[in-house]
Amino acid sequence: DVQLVESGGGSVQAGGSLTLSCAAGRYTYKRNCMGWFRQRPGKDREDLAVLWIGGATTTYADSVKGRFTISKDNTKNTLDLQMNSLKPEDSAVYYCAAQPWFGGRCPTSPRSYTYWGKGTQVTVS
Repeated sequence: DVQLVESGGGSVQAGGSLTLSCAAGRYTYKRNCMGWFRQRPGKDREDLAVLWIGGATTTYADSVKGRFTISKDNTKNTLDLQMNSLKPEDSAVYYCAAQPWFGGRCPTSPRSYTYWGKGTQVTVS
């Protein structure tokens, strides 16, 4: 069974930075798609960044491009999301997700992802 566990959330002032980590176990070894998503109050879950583990190909949503960086930490076996220049509108529950890779670019739609963590809250004030 795949278990994804997010950590690193918290409260930060606007303009600040946070790094989220997703402990993903064996999923960081295989050629899977992994990504970070968020859900703001009253909004649908949205994609932020996805990474193809096999080759480190990344895709970012326009809303976070240039501010957020997704990466795989081979030492810790985690999927990380470095978030800089945070804005109040970035406040949300942030989720890590994983999906087997079927070729081509990794999907960005949350509906395409099978395995999810429980989320970690990020509050920017």
